[in-house]
Amino acid sequence: MTENFGREGDDTSASPRSPGQRLRSLLNGHSVAGQVFVLQLALAVLLVIAAVLALVFQARDATAHEARQLSAVGAETFAHAPGTRAAMRSAHPSTALQPQAEAARKAAGVDYVVVLRPDGMRWTHPDPRLIGKRVTGDDYRPALKGRPYTATFTSTFGPAVTTTVPVLEPDGSLLGLVAVGIRVQRADAEVGQQLPLLLGSAAGALLLVAGGAALVSRRLRRQTRGLHPAEVRRMYDHHDAVLHAVREGVLIISSDGRLLLANDEARRLLELPADAERRPVADLGLEPQLSALLTSGRTATDEVLLAGDRLLAVNVRPTAPHGGPAGSAVTLRDTTELRALAGRAGVAQERLKLIYDAGLRIGTTLDVERTAEELAAVAVPRFADVVTVELLEPVLRGDEPTAGAGAELRRMAVRGVPEDAALHRVGEVLRHGPGTPMATGLTSGRPVLVGDLRDADAWQEQDREGTRQMLDAGLRSLAAVPLQARGVVLGLVNYWRSAASDAFGEEDLAFAEELTARAAVAVDNARRYTREHTTAVTLQRSLLPQTLPEQSALEVAHRYLPAHAGVGGDWFDVIPLPGARVALVVGDVVGHGLHAAATMGRLRTAVHNFSALDLPPDELLNHLDELVTHIDTDEARAAGPGTGDEDGRDIAGAWPGGTDGDSDGAPAHPGRTGITGATCLYAIYDPVTGRVTLATAGHPGPAVIRPAGGVTFPEVPVSPPLGLGGSVPVETTELTLSEGSRLVLYTDGLVENRDRDIATGLELLRTALASGAEHTPEETCTAVLNAMLPAHPSDDIALLVARTRLLEPTRVAEWEVSSDPAAVAPVRAACLRMLESWGLAAIDFTTELILSELITNAIRYGAQPIRVRLLYDRALICEVSDGTSASPHLRRAATTDEGGRGLFLVAQFAQRWGTRYTPDGKVIWTEQSLDGGRPEPGPDSADDVLDQWDDVPAL
Repeated sequence: MTENFGREGDDTSASPRSPGQRLRSLLNGHSVAGQVFVLQLALAVLLVIAAVLALVFQARDATAHEARQLSAVGAETFAHAPGTRAAMRSAHPSTALQPQAEAARKAAGVDYVVVLRPDGMRWTHPDPRLIGKRVTGDDYRPALKGRPYTATFTSTFGPAVTTTVPVLEPDGSLLGLVAVGIRVQRADAEVGQQLPLLLGSAAGALLLVAGGAALVSRRLRRQTRGLHPAEVRRMYDHHDAVLHAVREGVLIISSDGRLLLANDEARRLLELPADAERRPVADLGLEPQLSALLTSGRTATDEVLLAGDRLLAVNVRPTAPHGGPAGSAVTLRDTTELRALAGRAGVAQERLKLIYDAGLRIGTTLDVERTAEELAAVAVPRFADVVTVELLEPVLRGDEPTAGAGAELRRMAVRGVPEDAALHRVGEVLRHGPGTPMATGLTSGRPVLVGDLRDADAWQEQDREGTRQMLDAGLRSLAAVPLQARGVVLGLVNYWRSAASDAFGEEDLAFAEELTARAAVAVDNARRYTREHTTAVTLQRSLLPQTLPEQSALEVAHRYLPAHAGVGGDWFDVIPLPGARVALVVGDVVGHGLHAAATMGRLRTAVHNFSALDLPPDELLNHLDELVTHIDTDEARAAGPGTGDEDGRDIAGAWPGGTDGDSDGAPAHPGRTGITGATCLYAIYDPVTGRVTLATAGHPGPAVIRPAGGVTFPEVPVSPPLGLGGSVPVETTELTLSEGSRLVLYTDGLVENRDRDIATGLELLRTALASGAEHTPEETCTAVLNAMLPAHPSDDIALLVARTRLLEPTRVAEWEVSSDPAAVAPVRAACLRMLESWGLAAIDFTTELILSELITNAIRYGAQPIRVRLLYDRALICEVSDGTSASPHLRRAATTDEGGRGLFLVAQFAQRWGTRYTPDGKVIWTEQSLDGGRPEPGPDSADDVLDQWDDVPAL
């Protein structure tokens, strides 16, 4: 059935018509457009008439108000003008006031200015004939009360707006009145002048409204096609029936995102509320992607989107090109049959995103336990409901693991259930029995899938009670995937799903294998790092002092803390020296890891070797500098140009003048490609004098705590770090410390880090040291670290605190010896008496023999001054010094030789002996055990030598 809705006024079906025809069509009261046009025109005429009347009345009011203001201002101005009062008091007021009043009237543009006496007699008037005559009426009398009065009344000029202002004497008495007026006829004339403009504007507005109504009506006529209202209704009903009868959802959405129309099918598909129309689409509770498409305004063709549990094919087309208003027409088709395909695509997309997130979140640290926790956190709940991660025991130690039947695993992570509710908690060691999915995965290196755990008999047999608890908790499916990297199995990851989730399938197993492989690489990296870290720690601890040597000069406490990132190259040492002296050493090798630890061990060994030569601090550091230079040269040749220290730092930049100022931080010395980077502070303490001699090579100076509690940082000459030899000479500093003073040596990691400069660190150190004047060295170390240690040290810290002791003067004896051989006997006798007073008679014979040989050699081969000194400490120390630097050498004497046996006897009877050089000569020293012990006799022992030495004359 069809209907013909075409009318005569339909522009789309009728032939072109003349303007008159179109106007008659608009005025046709039978059409919707004609009715609307007539109604709009009538309303416009009424509105224009009302507006014109309102404007006329408003203009009259405005003109009258302006006249009142102008008269009031004129009267006030003239009444208070200079000379007005004087003129009123003069003998002839009219003569003085009349010219002023006329001038003011013309200047102000008013009709009259009249000055009156209090009794109403005129002094001035525009008409001179009225001057001197009294005003009739009572219109001016309200002003006699002393306040201005404005009113409209009839004057000699006709009706006028007049303001009367009193002129008062200083004492308040009335002197006269000033009246200024404007004729009402004049104000009406101004309104009359504006009336043509108002009428013209009203006519223009009426024409404009009429034109607008005509345009609107024409637009409406085109849209309604000139139909009668009944025909429009019938057509709407027909279209509405068609719209709701189709089995495809139809939506009309406005340009601002509001739903204008929705048919029954669209309401069913989208589950729209009853009041959905005219509401914003964003407020209808649709899926975000669908809502965004509907309000975007873009064209779409068969885009498949999710709407609740349906998949809809959505088509969007703009309505404006087809004559409609700006917006969109949307059609929806239910494509539920595509759900399976879309589901698989969504799962694949989610898996890709999970793999991407795993690459970002797994392996953020080189910590095995943390990596296992990150894997479990990524997989739950996006892939599995519960995840457990177990690693073979050797992996935790950094060793190469071997997976096999009965291998021990340690649980490292549990995710998805509370840890205390898990069958095995984190940290527990477990073994998987033969035939279980876990054991099969470990031995084969392949993932194992269990679709239903209720059928896994071998797994249940392993622990009936525990597996029953897991089944009761709802766990149903398992994917056991071995953690393996580079062909080595490191552990096992178990992915569990509950009955509320889908059981694992083959696709899930492949994805689990890929996810686990990514984590396995991170675990293996952490394992290898653990191995290297353990090796470095073992090496470093073997190179650092295990115990401090026994000595009496200092009470020493120490601390060493490695950096948070790993071991480094800081070291310390306490080295006993001849003469009861002690050497304190603190050093720092830049970098971390095996290279820094190995370099530290080489330098510490070198310091021990140089200390055995009993060198002064400056000479020792010079020798150490040469050693580091050789190390640098060898490493540069082996590694090639452009190499530097491990962590990229160049210690040459740590002291002024260390680099040439280039942006690349190249060393200032041509030809040197790298600097090992080491600093060292070497100090020697003498308990006899209380003197400390120290030197530093690029290292921070010490702190000194006086017995009274004051803290000082002695000035130490600046020297370059080790490896820059020859650029600046090393200088020594001497300090004299009273007994009980504390000498504090440290590395720069204590006072300087990324968040604290060295000046701030030194002030913090001063405060920490000053807070405990009575602390022992151990307590001082603890207090300093508690006050200054950062949460995560970025550099190693070595701290050495030594409290000084002095050797009692009664335990030191010294004699001057002349160059006469006869002087040997008296000195020897004095030494024996001193030994007797010390209670050391048990070693008097060996001491006498040693002293005789050393003093005789000094007289025979040395030069003045010759001195003998005995020190009674943990051992008996004999020292013979002379003024030459020639050192005796131990040699084997033949049977027929008369000499050459003296030093051999000294070496046999003394525990230790040696030579040290001084600025004035040398010192030959020996140490003897206080209990009279001596080395075990051997071939060519001292007894044999004495038997051969019968012909030696007594001295």
